[in-house]
Amino acid sequence: MAEKSEFIEKIKKNLQVGAKIDFKNAGTRELHKALAEACMEEIIPLWNETSKRREEGRRAFYLSAEFLMGRAVYNNLYCLGKLDEAKEVLSENGADINAFEEIEDAALGNGGLGRLAACFLDSAAAHDIALDGYGIRYRYGLFKQSIRGGFQCEEADKWLDGDNDPWGLRCERDAVKIEFADQTVMAVPYDTPIIGYGKKAVNTLRLWQAEPINEFSFEDFDRQDYMKASEEAIRARAISDVLYPNDNYEEGRRLRLKQQYFFSAASLKDIIRKHKRKYGNDFSNFSKLYTIQLNDTHPTVAIPELIRIFMFEEGMHFEDAFKIACETFNYTNHTVMGEALEKWDIKLFKSVLPTIYEIIGLIDRHLRDFVKSKGREDILPKIEIIDGSRIHMARMAVYCTSFTNGVAALHTEILKKDVFKEWYELFPERFQNKTNGITQRRWLGLCNPELSALVTEKLGSGIWATELGELKRLEWFADEQATLDAFNAIKYEKKKQLCDYIEKHEGIKLNPDFIFDVQVKRLHEYKRQLMNAFSIVDIYFALKEGRLTDFTPTAFIFGAKAAPAYRRAKGIIKYINEIAKLVNNDPDTKDKLAVVFVQNYNVSYAEKIIPAADISEQISTAGLEASGTGNMKFMLNGAVTLGTLDGANIEIAEEAGEQNEYIFGATADEINAIKASYNPKKIFMENKRINRVVSTLVDGTFNDGDTGMFYDLFKSLIDGFSWHKPDNYFILKDFESYMEAKLRANREYRDRRAFAKKCWMNIANAGKFSSDRTVKEYANELWKL
Repeated sequence: MAEKSEFIEKIKKNLQVGAKIDFKNAGTRELHKALAEACMEEIIPLWNETSKRREEGRRAFYLSAEFLMGRAVYNNLYCLGKLDEAKEVLSENGADINAFEEIEDAALGNGGLGRLAACFLDSAAAHDIALDGYGIRYRYGLFKQSIRGGFQCEEADKWLDGDNDPWGLRCERDAVKIEFADQTVMAVPYDTPIIGYGKKAVNTLRLWQAEPINEFSFEDFDRQDYMKASEEAIRARAISDVLYPNDNYEEGRRLRLKQQYFFSAASLKDIIRKHKRKYGNDFSNFSKLYTIQLNDTHPTVAIPELIRIFMFEEGMHFEDAFKIACETFNYTNHTVMGEALEKWDIKLFKSVLPTIYEIIGLIDRHLRDFVKSKGREDILPKIEIIDGSRIHMARMAVYCTSFTNGVAALHTEILKKDVFKEWYELFPERFQNKTNGITQRRWLGLCNPELSALVTEKLGSGIWATELGELKRLEWFADEQATLDAFNAIKYEKKKQLCDYIEKHEGIKLNPDFIFDVQVKRLHEYKRQLMNAFSIVDIYFALKEGRLTDFTPTAFIFGAKAAPAYRRAKGIIKYINEIAKLVNNDPDTKDKLAVVFVQNYNVSYAEKIIPAADISEQISTAGLEASGTGNMKFMLNGAVTLGTLDGANIEIAEEAGEQNEYIFGATADEINAIKASYNPKKIFMENKRINRVVSTLVDGTFNDGDTGMFYDLFKSLIDGFSWHKPDNYFILKDFESYMEAKLRANREYRDRRAFAKKCWMNIANAGKFSSDRTVKEYANELWKL
């Protein structure tokens, strides 16, 4: 009780000092700030102690353009063991901890890439692994999404409004100057504590904010050139304003390049500053003390930047600088799609970073000499870093690092056999697989306390919070009716909670007795949300015509953001919302079908949706999804996977047993075998069922508001465009197999205990997919910690 009363007094004191207000009159933001400050006061000693310890041994740094951390307050309270205490304290003083849901998420990511980075930091802190993160403190995150008239609309996500980040400490003393060809800015760091579960350690996420050297020009203002007076500040802040600015035009591409160099260069300056503080100008042990993980190609520009620093600022020869860089960096690849492997136009690159281009030229020459020495000039056109007009960042990442890893077994094999085939022939020892993982603390303990309590009861302890492999013992209860009934009761409760949340935020009333079939993820054509939409139309037609008589009522729940410039992805959102308008208002089907596209899907929404899901849609074209992490979150919360043999779906089915999933569709090998001869127009013309469904894009069934979006989708499937073949993601190929698996899952759901057993077996076999396991593999096998 003494500790609890002390916690209350700290919050009250912070309210008085910071806001001059008492507990009962404090608003949500004031309470959040006071509570965060009380927590920060408690962790600062451990944070300082952890930082000091880290200076004594080898350590790893994680460079990522995205860190999708989610709302910090609940997670930090959970890791500190103070969540229940905080609930009591607030309740006793007339406040509700759920009010903190008004506090905006830090949307500093767009999906799996950023969420993976967040999970890795959480796991490293939980297991006292020396890993700190570096990224960008985006002022407006990605964007805040709303749906108006069925269309996605974007607005600035003002997550920093109203002093909304009490967890981030500004460290102005560590600010560094970053120079581009046409401007110079300051990179100012904000440090966020990553609190290890059980308070073993507090690691650091350092995010850089771009600020001007000179805030304001009085000279221009006095000349009444008011815009020019603030021009330097506007141009500087633009660098850290928004995640992934639209790169359809050159200015957007220039800004993206500046973002990547900005945080990479600032992070390296920071690491070198820390090194010199202890070792002076001796860099002979640099790669023995530090390892840097590049999370995809965005921070790859760090490689030539480190070489530049060593050469131009520390006086090293290129060969020595190159050797240290190769020993220091590692590269995680997240895509097999050629268009997503970053390439820069040389003219643009030189106009922004001329010196860095010269360094890349030296690297390219080094590669050419190396290839010649091996007698492999034949492969040079496929691996050259500079190919005449472009710079290939992924190729540089493979050449200038110690290790390249994929993020699922299939993905890594595709890298070795296809995407980086020639590189694998040269450096087979560099390639590793590190299947992705998720933190069970947020994705079970925090978001599903009811299920985590049942798991703890069955295991006899909460050991799963740090040793997820212990879930395997849950298999002992897979045939115990009381356990399956308890699981079903929890699932129903989570569905009711989600229904209330969706009704409040979307104005749509769902029935918790329905199956909840969920597809929530970034909107991209290869993830095939369009195929899911087609399936709903197919079911709708069958129900209307009486052809489908044994259908279990189902709510299809979507959540996704489309990149603002991605027209076809935005067309798919509109199409799904048109379907929702039809089926939700048809008296013949509304008691059997419901469709909802939630607005502004983010980490906090995921924490509500995932525990309530019965079926997890993981339906990307085989061979294109590197791994996926959403599939793992659904598995851990007891949903079955309706999916292709793609990414980590393969390993999920291996772990839980394919009989406990609903697998369909062509494999990656089968897709590759038919690519050259695939004729979707023939399928469309000959298959009446597919013809009817796909034709709803253009036959007047649905209205795209005269935008032409639906015609573009239709054309992409049937005729294709100059830059890609028709049905590039094989929707028509997989559709009937998909429908068979989907309707089979729908039928089998009616045996509630049998279906619950499938779900329970998923939970029991989710242990492999903890990010704790993944980070330990990185630490032992790549980082050599």
